[in-house]
Amino acid sequence: MRAVLDIVLIVLDLYVWLLIAAAILSWLVAFNVVNTRNPFVAAVAEFLYRITEPLLAPIRRALPNLGGLDISPIVLILIIMFIQRVITYYIYPVVF
Repeated sequence: MRAVLDIVLIVLDLYVWLLIAAAILSWLVAFNVVNTRNPFVAAVAEFLYRITEPLLAPIRRALPNLGGLDISPIVLILIIMFIQRVITYYIYPVVF
């Protein structure tokens, strides 16, 4: 059972890095540093969008409109960190 919890923690940690990569790529596209006409950039952007948008969309709907500022990745990262802490401190020690 601990192996399953370890895998869950690793997947959550990986998802945080994917959220960070998606946020950085969105900034690079917004400031015209990278061009989405490049097939590789378009493929990476599409992958990151498809992997992060299912969890970010409900958070965006719940948050108030802050103009051009999107804090939904930060909120999701905080939620993931909370889940990791609950698993580490409360669930992991109980599992034998």
